[in-house]
Amino acid sequence: MHNSKGKTVFGKRETQHILILANGDNVRHMVIRPWMFAVAASFLGVFAIGYLLATTYLVMRDDLIGASMAQQARLQHSYEDRIANLRTELDRVTSRQLLNQQLVQDKVAELMQRQAQLSSRHGALSPILNRAGITDTAPAAIPVPVPRPKDQANMIEADGSTAYQTAFVGGTLFQDKAPRLDTPATLAQKDILLLDDTSRLFGSVALSLEHIEEQQINRIQSLAQNTSRKTAEITRILKGSQLPAPRIDESAIGGPFIAADDNQAFDYSLRGLDQALQQFDKVLNHIDVLPIKNPVVGAKISSHYGHRRDPFLKRRAFHAGMDFKAKTGTRVYAAAKGKVTKAGWSGGYGRMVEIDHSNGTTTRYAHLSRISVKKGQYVSPDMSIGRVGSSGRSTGPHLHYEIRRYGKAVNPSRYINAGQKLSPLLKSS
Repeated sequence: MHNSKGKTVFGKRETQHILILANGDNVRHMVIRPWMFAVAASFLGVFAIGYLLATTYLVMRDDLIGASMAQQARLQHSYEDRIANLRTELDRVTSRQLLNQQLVQDKVAELMQRQAQLSSRHGALSPILNRAGITDTAPAAIPVPVPRPKDQANMIEADGSTAYQTAFVGGTLFQDKAPRLDTPATLAQKDILLLDDTSRLFGSVALSLEHIEEQQINRIQSLAQNTSRKTAEITRILKGSQLPAPRIDESAIGGPFIAADDNQAFDYSLRGLDQALQQFDKVLNHIDVLPIKNPVVGAKISSHYGHRRDPFLKRRAFHAGMDFKAKTGTRVYAAAKGKVTKAGWSGGYGRMVEIDHSNGTTTRYAHLSRISVKKGQYVSPDMSIGRVGSSGRSTGPHLHYEIRRYGKAVNPSRYINAGQKLSPLLKSS
């Protein structure tokens, strides 16, 4: 017997299992074959066997879970320790930065104090240099370098790749995209480098200020030495020419040797320069009233001081001055600063001018053709007081020039020669 929905085996129809699915009017059916039971049973068997094997493996190998948990705990502790170290290092760096800031402020205050000291020194030095006839200028400003922190270390490795932190957690590799933090040692090294750089910069500025201080002190000492040398040289020339020399105050001094304080070097040098300039001013004031100028510049000497043959009596006589031969009308100048005590006719002197130089020294200018000053008038060196002539007891136009000390005639050539020697020193002053 044959059936389209089943198989015929020896005249008997095979039994079929049909699964009917109904949804309203729609009815569906599906024939369940025996092999489907076999496949489902096989799948369930394999799953059960795998589950049993996995459960058995995990139960038998629980140390893997413990190792994973221990790895996670170690990693967590490592991160916690690192964070604690970084916090400690941050506190230390913050404290050091505060100390460095205080150090920088102290250095800046010290430099400002030294700058103010240099300014005050310049203010104290300028009047003294102006008194000495030296134009002083303020020192040029020193370029002060600005401290800059060292360049931060970049996060690029030598091969050009970026460094990352990695962690193995629960058998999985995690990669932290944040750049690797500097170690405490690296931060401390950078901090030390920054402090060293700042210290070097401030040290450079301090050395520049010290250099200016040394220049000021050396300049003061050099001026004091040159001034003292000029004073001594002028005094030596005056004494060598047998002229009255100024009295230089040299007090009796003595005592044990005590090393000088470098902080007082400027004040000590400044006092030394002030004393040297005082002595030099005293010498200059003394020279101002000393008749060392030539009254008729460029004129020839026709008769010297001393004994000679009188041009009128033709016999031996004493000549109390010097005669300068010049053309009538040639200007005659005062030999030094003083006050005119005579200005008019005076016997054999003819028209004469007499000047008192207030130190026991007087000068006379005789045989003038014209007088340009009046009695009681104050004159300065190189001021014209008259003109060459031949008035009085004279054989021709010339100037009779006398120098008297406390009323006694002295040789004018000593004064004129001393003036020639002193001229280079007085011009350089």
